[in-house]
Amino acid sequence: MDTIAAISTALGEGAIGIVRLSGDQAIQVADKMYKGKQALTDVASHTIVYGYIVDPKTGERIEESMVTVMRAPKTFTCEDVVEINCHGGIMSVNRVLQLALRLGARLAEPGEFTKRAFLNGRIDLSQAEAVMDLIRAKTDRAMDVALHQVEGRLSKHINELRQALLETVAHVEVNIDYPEYDAELMTHGLLREKAEYVKKEINKLLVTASQGKVLREGISTAIIGRPNVGKSSLMNSLVHDTKAIVTDIPGTTRDVIEEYVNVRGVPLRLIDTAGIRETEDIVERIGVERSRQVLQEADLILLVLNYGEELSDEDRALFAAVKAMNVIIIVNKTDIEQKIDLDEIKRLAENRPVITTSLLHDKGIDELEEAIASLFFAGSIEHDDMTYISNSRHIALLEQAKSTIEDAIEAIEMDVPIDLVQIDITRAWELLGEIIGDSVQESLIDQLFSQFCLGK
Repeated sequence: MDTIAAISTALGEGAIGIVRLSGDQAIQVADKMYKGKQALTDVASHTIVYGYIVDPKTGERIEESMVTVMRAPKTFTCEDVVEINCHGGIMSVNRVLQLALRLGARLAEPGEFTKRAFLNGRIDLSQAEAVMDLIRAKTDRAMDVALHQVEGRLSKHINELRQALLETVAHVEVNIDYPEYDAELMTHGLLREKAEYVKKEINKLLVTASQGKVLREGISTAIIGRPNVGKSSLMNSLVHDTKAIVTDIPGTTRDVIEEYVNVRGVPLRLIDTAGIRETEDIVERIGVERSRQVLQEADLILLVLNYGEELSDEDRALFAAVKAMNVIIIVNKTDIEQKIDLDEIKRLAENRPVITTSLLHDKGIDELEEAIASLFFAGSIEHDDMTYISNSRHIALLEQAKSTIEDAIEAIEMDVPIDLVQIDITRAWELLGEIIGDSVQESLIDQLFSQFCLGK
Protein backbone atom coordinates (compact mmCIF):
# COMPACT_ATOMS: atom_id res chain seq x y z
CA MET A 1 0.00 0.00 0.00
CA ASP A 2 1.11 3.59 -0.59
CA THR A 3 2.17 5.81 2.29
CA ILE A 4 -0.51 8.02 3.85
CA ALA A 5 -0.24 11.06 6.14
CA ALA A 6 -2.65 13.16 8.17
CA ILE A 7 -2.88 15.39 11.22
CA SER A 8 -3.94 13.13 14.11
CA THR A 9 -4.68 15.78 16.73
CA ALA A 10 -7.55 18.24 16.82
CA LEU A 11 -6.94 21.44 14.87
CA GLY A 12 -6.41 24.47 17.05
CA GLU A 13 -3.98 25.80 19.62
CA GLY A 14 -2.47 23.30 22.04
CA ALA A 15 0.74 22.03 23.58
CA ILE A 16 1.49 19.62 20.74
CA GLY A 17 0.17 18.57 17.36
CA ILE A 18 0.91 15.23 15.70
CA VAL A 19 1.36 14.38 12.02
CA ARG A 20 1.10 10.63 11.46
CA LEU A 21 2.46 8.65 8.50
CA SER A 22 1.82 4.98 7.71
CA GLY A 23 2.96 2.75 4.88
CA ASP A 24 5.97 1.00 3.35
CA GLN A 25 7.77 4.32 2.79
CA ALA A 26 6.66 6.12 5.97
CA ILE A 27 10.14 6.09 7.55
CA GLN A 28 11.87 7.05 4.30
CA VAL A 29 9.48 9.97 3.64
CA ALA A 30 9.89 11.26 7.21
CA ASP A 31 13.68 10.84 7.00
CA LYS A 32 13.82 13.16 3.98
CA MET A 33 12.66 16.06 6.15
CA TYR A 34 14.20 15.09 9.49
CA LYS A 35 17.55 16.36 10.74
CA GLY A 36 18.92 14.88 13.94
CA LYS A 37 21.88 12.98 15.35
CA GLN A 38 21.03 9.92 13.24
CA ALA A 39 18.85 9.08 10.27
CA LEU A 40 15.37 7.77 11.02
CA THR A 41 16.14 4.73 8.85
CA ASP A 42 18.79 3.77 11.44
CA VAL A 43 16.62 4.35 14.50
CA ALA A 44 15.40 1.31 16.42
CA SER A 45 11.67 0.55 16.38
CA HIS A 46 9.46 2.20 18.99
CA THR A 47 12.01 4.91 19.65
CA ILE A 48 11.42 8.65 19.97
CA VAL A 49 14.17 11.02 18.81
CA TYR A 50 14.71 14.77 18.92
CA GLY A 51 15.50 16.88 15.89
CA TYR A 52 14.25 19.39 13.34
CA ILE A 53 11.88 19.18 10.38
CA VAL A 54 13.65 20.79 7.45
CA ASP A 55 12.52 21.49 3.90
CA PRO A 56 15.17 19.58 1.88
CA LYS A 57 14.64 21.84 -1.13
CA THR A 58 15.34 25.14 0.63
CA GLY A 59 17.11 24.04 3.81
CA GLU A 60 14.57 26.03 5.86
CA ARG A 61 13.78 24.75 9.36
CA ILE A 62 10.03 24.12 9.54
CA GLU A 63 9.69 22.79 13.09
CA GLU A 64 11.49 21.58 16.18
CA SER A 65 10.06 18.16 16.93
CA MET A 66 10.11 14.79 18.62
CA VAL A 67 9.72 11.97 16.10
CA THR A 68 8.50 8.46 16.98
CA VAL A 69 9.48 5.55 14.72
CA MET A 70 7.47 2.32 14.88
CA ARG A 71 8.25 -0.53 12.50
CA ALA A 72 5.81 -3.12 11.16
CA PRO A 73 4.11 -5.30 12.20
CA LYS A 74 3.85 -4.12 15.83
CA THR A 75 1.97 -0.91 15.05
CA PHE A 76 -1.66 0.21 14.93
CA THR A 77 -1.86 -0.32 11.16
CA CYS A 78 0.60 -3.26 11.03
CA GLU A 79 2.68 -1.02 8.71
CA ASP A 80 5.66 1.22 9.36
CA VAL A 81 4.37 4.25 11.28
CA VAL A 82 6.02 7.59 12.05
CA GLU A 83 4.49 10.22 14.34
CA ILE A 84 5.95 13.72 14.20
CA ASN A 85 5.23 15.70 17.37
CA CYS A 86 5.11 19.42 16.57
CA HIS A 87 4.20 22.54 18.48
CA GLY A 88 0.42 22.76 18.71
CA GLY A 89 -1.14 25.20 16.27
CA ILE A 90 -2.86 25.15 12.91
CA MET A 91 0.07 26.54 10.91
CA SER A 92 2.85 24.43 12.44
CA VAL A 93 1.26 21.00 11.94
CA ASN A 94 -0.13 21.96 8.54
CA ARG A 95 3.33 22.99 7.27
CA VAL A 96 4.77 19.62 8.36
CA LEU A 97 1.86 17.76 6.72
CA GLN A 98 2.23 19.68 3.44
CA LEU A 99 5.95 18.92 3.39
CA ALA A 100 5.26 15.18 3.92
CA LEU A 101 2.79 15.23 1.03
CA ARG A 102 5.36 16.93 -1.25
CA LEU A 103 7.95 14.30 -0.36
CA GLY A 104 5.89 11.29 -1.42
CA ALA A 105 3.04 10.64 1.01
CA ARG A 106 -0.60 11.19 0.10
CA LEU A 107 -3.34 12.63 2.30
CA ALA A 108 -5.15 9.89 4.20
CA GLU A 109 -8.84 9.35 3.58
CA PRO A 110 -11.20 9.63 6.58
CA GLY A 111 -10.60 6.65 8.87
CA GLU A 112 -7.91 5.18 6.64
CA PHE A 113 -5.46 4.43 9.46
CA THR A 114 -8.11 2.37 11.27
CA LYS A 115 -9.25 0.86 7.96
CA ARG A 116 -5.70 -0.36 7.33
CA ALA A 117 -5.60 -1.86 10.83
CA PHE A 118 -8.77 -3.77 9.90
CA LEU A 119 -7.60 -4.82 6.42
CA ASN A 120 -4.23 -5.94 7.79
CA GLY A 121 -5.95 -8.15 10.38
CA ARG A 122 -4.96 -6.29 13.53
CA ILE A 123 -8.57 -5.59 14.53
CA ASP A 124 -11.97 -6.77 13.29
CA LEU A 125 -14.79 -4.53 12.11
CA SER A 126 -16.58 -4.29 15.47
CA GLN A 127 -13.32 -3.21 17.13
CA ALA A 128 -12.75 -0.62 14.41
CA GLU A 129 -16.21 0.85 14.93
CA ALA A 130 -15.56 0.94 18.68
CA VAL A 131 -12.58 3.24 18.04
CA MET A 132 -15.05 5.93 16.96
CA ASP A 133 -17.24 5.20 19.99
CA LEU A 134 -14.16 5.67 22.16
CA ILE A 135 -13.47 9.07 20.60
CA ARG A 136 -17.09 10.19 20.98
CA ALA A 137 -17.66 8.83 24.52
CA LYS A 138 -19.20 11.48 26.79
CA THR A 139 -19.12 9.62 30.11
CA ASP A 140 -16.73 7.27 31.92
CA ARG A 141 -19.24 4.46 31.55
CA ALA A 142 -19.57 4.97 27.78
CA MET A 143 -15.78 5.04 27.49
CA ASP A 144 -15.45 1.77 29.45
CA VAL A 145 -17.93 0.08 27.11
CA ALA A 146 -16.09 1.31 23.99
CA LEU A 147 -12.70 0.36 25.44
CA HIS A 148 -13.81 -3.20 26.17
CA GLN A 149 -15.15 -3.48 22.62
CA VAL A 150 -11.87 -2.15 21.19
CA GLU A 151 -10.10 -4.84 23.22
CA GLY A 152 -12.30 -7.45 21.54
CA ARG A 153 -14.82 -8.56 24.18
CA LEU A 154 -17.74 -8.44 21.73
CA SER A 155 -15.62 -10.01 18.98
CA LYS A 156 -14.74 -12.93 21.23
CA HIS A 157 -18.41 -13.53 22.06
CA ILE A 158 -19.47 -13.38 18.40
CA ASN A 159 -16.65 -15.71 17.36
CA GLU A 160 -17.70 -18.26 20.01
CA LEU A 161 -21.27 -18.26 18.64
CA ARG A 162 -20.05 -18.55 15.06
CA GLN A 163 -17.81 -21.46 16.03
CA ALA A 164 -20.77 -23.28 17.61
CA LEU A 165 -22.78 -22.81 14.39
CA LEU A 166 -19.83 -23.80 12.21
CA GLU A 167 -19.29 -27.03 14.13
CA THR A 168 -22.99 -27.80 13.73
CA VAL A 169 -22.88 -27.22 9.96
CA ALA A 170 -19.69 -29.30 9.65
CA HIS A 171 -21.33 -32.12 11.62
CA VAL A 172 -24.30 -32.14 9.25
CA GLU A 173 -21.95 -32.16 6.22
CA VAL A 174 -20.03 -35.15 7.59
CA ASN A 175 -23.27 -37.09 8.11
CA ILE A 176 -24.41 -36.32 4.56
CA ASP A 177 -21.16 -36.66 2.60
CA TYR A 178 -19.40 -39.41 4.60
CA PRO A 179 -22.08 -41.70 6.02
CA GLU A 180 -19.59 -44.57 6.11
CA TYR A 181 -17.60 -42.88 8.89
CA ASP A 182 -18.50 -43.67 12.49
CA ALA A 183 -19.44 -40.06 13.34
CA GLU A 184 -22.15 -39.13 15.82
CA LEU A 185 -25.44 -38.79 13.97
CA MET A 186 -26.74 -35.20 13.89
CA THR A 187 -30.33 -35.58 15.03
CA HIS A 188 -33.09 -33.00 15.13
CA GLY A 189 -32.76 -32.97 18.92
CA LEU A 190 -29.04 -32.23 18.84
CA LEU A 191 -29.50 -29.59 16.15
CA ARG A 192 -32.23 -27.90 18.17
CA GLU A 193 -30.04 -27.87 21.29
CA LYS A 194 -27.30 -25.99 19.40
CA ALA A 195 -29.79 -23.55 17.84
CA GLU A 196 -31.47 -22.82 21.18
CA TYR A 197 -28.08 -22.11 22.77
CA VAL A 198 -27.12 -19.59 20.08
CA LYS A 199 -30.57 -17.94 20.25
CA LYS A 200 -30.26 -17.60 24.04
CA GLU A 201 -26.84 -15.94 23.75
CA ILE A 202 -28.06 -13.55 21.04
CA ASN A 203 -30.99 -12.61 23.27
CA LYS A 204 -28.56 -11.79 26.09
CA LEU A 205 -26.72 -9.39 23.80
CA LEU A 206 -29.93 -7.79 22.53
CA VAL A 207 -31.11 -7.15 26.10
CA THR A 208 -28.20 -4.71 26.42
CA ALA A 209 -29.12 -2.88 23.20
CA SER A 210 -31.26 -0.11 24.71
CA GLN A 211 -28.72 0.64 27.45
CA GLY A 212 -25.87 0.41 24.96
CA LYS A 213 -27.49 2.89 22.59
CA VAL A 214 -28.07 5.26 25.51
CA LEU A 215 -24.36 5.12 26.38
CA ARG A 216 -23.30 5.53 22.76
CA GLU A 217 -25.71 8.18 21.53
CA GLY A 218 -26.94 9.85 24.71
CA ILE A 219 -30.51 10.73 25.63
CA SER A 220 -32.22 13.68 24.00
CA THR A 221 -33.85 15.31 27.03
CA ALA A 222 -36.33 18.18 26.78
CA ILE A 223 -37.11 20.41 29.74
CA ILE A 224 -40.67 21.68 29.31
CA GLY A 225 -43.20 23.64 31.32
CA ARG A 226 -44.99 26.94 31.48
CA PRO A 227 -42.87 30.11 31.62
CA ASN A 228 -41.13 30.91 34.90
CA VAL A 229 -41.48 27.51 36.56
CA GLY A 230 -37.70 27.04 36.78
CA LYS A 231 -36.72 25.28 33.54
CA SER A 232 -33.56 27.34 33.06
CA SER A 233 -32.64 26.93 36.72
CA LEU A 234 -33.02 23.16 36.32
CA MET A 235 -30.70 23.15 33.32
CA ASN A 236 -28.11 25.21 35.19
CA SER A 237 -28.31 22.86 38.17
CA LEU A 238 -27.74 19.75 36.01
CA VAL A 239 -24.95 21.40 34.03
CA HIS A 240 -23.42 22.79 37.24
CA ASP A 241 -22.86 26.07 35.44
CA THR A 242 -24.81 29.10 34.29
CA LYS A 243 -25.88 28.39 30.70
CA ALA A 244 -29.43 29.74 30.64
CA ILE A 245 -30.80 33.13 31.71
CA VAL A 246 -32.78 32.99 34.94
CA THR A 247 -35.15 35.87 35.78
CA ASP A 248 -38.60 36.44 37.27
CA ILE A 249 -39.86 37.64 33.89
CA PRO A 250 -42.07 35.06 32.12
CA GLY A 251 -40.89 34.08 28.65
CA THR A 252 -37.20 34.95 29.18
CA THR A 253 -36.02 31.89 27.23
CA ARG A 254 -36.92 32.69 23.63
CA ASP A 255 -35.17 29.79 21.93
CA VAL A 256 -33.88 26.26 22.45
CA ILE A 257 -30.65 25.97 24.49
CA GLU A 258 -28.65 22.70 24.31
CA GLU A 259 -25.92 21.27 26.54
CA TYR A 260 -24.43 17.79 27.09
CA VAL A 261 -24.33 16.65 30.72
CA ASN A 262 -23.31 13.48 32.55
CA VAL A 263 -25.95 12.26 35.00
CA ARG A 264 -24.82 9.18 36.97
CA GLY A 265 -23.04 7.81 33.91
CA VAL A 266 -25.96 8.58 31.58
CA PRO A 267 -25.11 11.13 28.84
CA LEU A 268 -27.96 13.61 28.35
CA ARG A 269 -28.33 16.05 25.48
CA LEU A 270 -30.17 18.54 27.64
CA ILE A 271 -32.52 20.95 25.85
CA ASP A 272 -33.99 23.94 27.69
CA THR A 273 -37.08 25.01 25.75
CA ALA A 274 -39.05 28.20 25.66
CA GLY A 275 -42.11 28.04 27.92
CA ILE A 276 -45.00 26.45 26.05
CA ARG A 277 -47.97 28.83 26.18
CA GLU A 278 -50.13 31.00 23.96
CA THR A 279 -48.41 34.33 23.34
CA GLU A 280 -48.75 37.42 21.16
CA ASP A 281 -44.98 38.05 21.18
CA ILE A 282 -43.77 37.02 17.69
CA VAL A 283 -40.23 36.07 18.81
CA GLU A 284 -41.49 34.09 21.81
CA ARG A 285 -44.08 32.36 19.62
CA ILE A 286 -41.29 31.09 17.32
CA GLY A 287 -39.50 29.71 20.39
CA VAL A 288 -42.71 27.99 21.56
CA GLU A 289 -43.11 26.31 18.16
CA ARG A 290 -39.53 25.07 18.29
CA SER A 291 -40.20 23.76 21.77
CA ARG A 292 -43.18 21.75 20.50
CA GLN A 293 -40.95 20.23 17.79
CA VAL A 294 -38.23 19.31 20.32
CA LEU A 295 -40.92 17.72 22.47
CA GLN A 296 -41.85 15.29 19.68
CA GLU A 297 -38.21 14.26 19.08
CA ALA A 298 -37.06 13.84 22.71
CA ASP A 299 -36.24 10.50 24.37
CA LEU A 300 -36.92 11.88 27.86
CA ILE A 301 -39.16 14.71 29.07
CA LEU A 302 -38.55 16.67 32.27
CA LEU A 303 -41.89 18.35 32.96
CA VAL A 304 -41.45 21.22 35.42
CA LEU A 305 -44.33 22.56 37.52
CA ASN A 306 -44.58 25.38 40.07
CA TYR A 307 -45.17 24.30 43.71
CA GLY A 308 -46.46 27.80 44.49
CA GLU A 309 -49.18 27.91 41.82
CA GLU A 310 -52.34 25.92 41.26
CA LEU A 311 -52.29 23.48 38.37
CA SER A 312 -53.46 25.29 35.23
CA ASP A 313 -55.15 24.08 32.06
CA GLU A 314 -51.83 24.64 30.28
CA ASP A 315 -50.13 22.27 32.75
CA ARG A 316 -52.81 19.63 32.18
CA ALA A 317 -52.39 20.04 28.41
CA LEU A 318 -48.67 19.32 28.81
CA PHE A 319 -49.47 16.12 30.71
CA ALA A 320 -51.70 15.07 27.81
CA ALA A 321 -49.02 15.94 25.25
CA VAL A 322 -46.43 13.66 26.90
CA LYS A 323 -48.76 10.82 27.82
CA ALA A 324 -46.95 8.16 25.78
CA MET A 325 -43.39 9.35 26.52
CA ASN A 326 -40.69 8.78 29.13
CA VAL A 327 -41.46 11.56 31.60
CA ILE A 328 -40.19 12.68 35.00
CA ILE A 329 -42.35 15.29 36.72
CA ILE A 330 -40.49 17.95 38.70
CA VAL A 331 -42.45 20.11 41.15
CA ASN A 332 -40.12 23.06 41.72
CA LYS A 333 -40.03 25.98 44.18
CA THR A 334 -40.86 24.03 47.35
CA ASP A 335 -39.25 26.91 49.24
CA ILE A 336 -42.47 28.95 48.79
CA GLU A 337 -46.01 28.37 50.01
CA GLN A 338 -47.72 25.31 48.50
CA LYS A 339 -50.68 25.93 46.22
CA ILE A 340 -50.38 22.99 43.83
CA ASP A 341 -52.41 19.83 44.44
CA LEU A 342 -49.81 17.02 44.70
CA ASP A 343 -52.50 14.33 44.71
CA GLU A 344 -53.71 15.52 41.32
CA ILE A 345 -50.11 15.59 40.07
CA LYS A 346 -49.58 11.97 41.11
CA ARG A 347 -52.85 10.97 39.44
CA LEU A 348 -51.85 12.68 36.18
CA ALA A 349 -48.34 11.23 36.42
CA GLU A 350 -49.74 7.68 36.18
CA ASN A 351 -46.96 5.98 38.20
CA ARG A 352 -44.20 7.99 36.60
CA PRO A 353 -41.59 9.60 38.91
CA VAL A 354 -42.58 12.81 40.71
CA ILE A 355 -39.65 14.73 42.24
CA THR A 356 -40.01 17.82 44.43
CA THR A 357 -37.20 20.37 44.22
CA SER A 358 -36.09 23.76 45.40
CA LEU A 359 -33.53 24.64 42.76
CA LEU A 360 -32.92 27.96 44.49
CA HIS A 361 -31.52 26.01 47.46
CA ASP A 362 -30.13 23.03 45.46
CA LYS A 363 -32.63 20.60 46.99
CA GLY A 364 -33.93 17.55 45.11
CA ILE A 365 -31.22 17.38 42.39
CA ASP A 366 -29.74 14.12 43.74
CA GLU A 367 -33.20 12.48 43.73
CA LEU A 368 -33.78 13.72 40.17
CA GLU A 369 -30.44 12.36 38.93
CA GLU A 370 -31.18 9.00 40.55
CA ALA A 371 -34.61 8.91 38.87
CA ILE A 372 -33.04 9.60 35.46
CA ALA A 373 -30.41 6.87 35.92
CA SER A 374 -33.00 4.37 37.19
CA LEU A 375 -35.28 5.04 34.23
CA PHE A 376 -32.64 3.93 31.72
CA PHE A 377 -30.52 1.57 33.85
CA ALA A 378 -33.05 -0.20 36.01
CA GLY A 379 -30.65 -2.90 37.21
CA SER A 380 -31.24 -5.44 34.44
CA ILE A 381 -27.55 -5.19 33.53
CA GLU A 382 -24.71 -5.61 36.00
CA HIS A 383 -22.54 -2.51 36.24
CA ASP A 384 -19.36 -4.49 35.52
CA ASP A 385 -20.87 -6.28 32.50
CA MET A 386 -19.41 -4.24 29.68
CA THR A 387 -20.48 -6.41 26.74
CA TYR A 388 -23.07 -3.88 25.65
CA ILE A 389 -24.44 -3.77 22.11
CA SER A 390 -24.64 -0.11 21.18
CA ASN A 391 -24.12 0.01 17.42
CA SER A 392 -27.29 0.14 15.29
CA ARG A 393 -25.67 -2.01 12.58
CA HIS A 394 -24.77 -4.69 15.12
CA ILE A 395 -28.27 -4.63 16.60
CA ALA A 396 -29.88 -5.08 13.17
CA LEU A 397 -27.58 -7.99 12.30
CA LEU A 398 -28.23 -9.70 15.64
CA GLU A 399 -31.99 -9.31 15.11
CA GLN A 400 -31.67 -10.91 11.66
CA ALA A 401 -29.50 -13.74 13.00
CA LYS A 402 -32.00 -14.38 15.79
CA SER A 403 -34.87 -14.49 13.28
CA THR A 404 -32.94 -16.93 11.10
CA ILE A 405 -32.20 -19.18 14.09
CA GLU A 406 -35.90 -19.09 15.01
CA ASP A 407 -36.73 -20.17 11.45
CA ALA A 408 -34.35 -23.10 11.89
CA ILE A 409 -35.96 -24.09 15.22
CA GLU A 410 -39.42 -23.92 13.64
CA ALA A 411 -38.22 -26.11 10.76
CA ILE A 412 -36.80 -28.63 13.25
CA GLU A 413 -40.16 -28.81 15.03
CA MET A 414 -41.79 -29.56 11.66
CA ASP A 415 -39.28 -32.41 11.02
CA VAL A 416 -37.85 -30.67 7.95
CA PRO A 417 -34.80 -32.62 6.69
CA ILE A 418 -31.60 -31.61 8.49
CA ASP A 419 -29.79 -30.62 5.30
CA LEU A 420 -32.48 -27.99 4.65
CA VAL A 421 -32.38 -26.71 8.24
CA GLN A 422 -28.65 -26.30 7.74
CA ILE A 423 -29.34 -23.48 5.25
CA ASP A 424 -30.76 -21.26 8.02
CA ILE A 425 -27.92 -22.20 10.38
CA THR A 426 -25.37 -21.22 7.73
CA ARG A 427 -27.16 -17.91 7.10
CA ALA A 428 -27.06 -17.08 10.82
CA TRP A 429 -23.31 -17.81 10.79
CA GLU A 430 -22.88 -15.37 7.87
CA LEU A 431 -24.92 -12.62 9.57
CA LEU A 432 -22.85 -12.84 12.75
CA GLY A 433 -19.75 -12.69 10.55
CA GLU A 434 -20.87 -9.32 9.20
CA ILE A 435 -20.62 -7.85 12.70
CA ILE A 436 -16.90 -8.55 12.91
CA GLY A 437 -16.27 -8.02 9.19
CA ASP A 438 -15.63 -11.64 8.25
CA SER A 439 -18.32 -11.59 5.57
CA VAL A 440 -18.98 -7.96 4.71
CA GLN A 441 -19.14 -6.07 1.41
CA GLU A 442 -16.33 -3.68 0.50
CA SER A 443 -18.82 -0.83 -0.09
CA LEU A 444 -20.01 -1.11 3.52
CA ILE A 445 -16.43 -1.02 4.80
CA ASP A 446 -15.78 2.19 2.80
CA GLN A 447 -18.98 3.76 4.15
CA LEU A 448 -18.17 2.91 7.78
CA PHE A 449 -14.63 4.26 7.72
CA SER A 450 -15.66 7.45 5.90
CA GLN A 451 -17.27 8.57 9.18
CA PHE A 452 -13.86 8.77 10.90
CA CYS A 453 -11.62 11.85 11.04
CA LEU A 454 -8.62 12.01 8.70
CA GLY A 455 -5.99 11.21 11.34
CA LYS A 456 -7.77 8.04 12.49
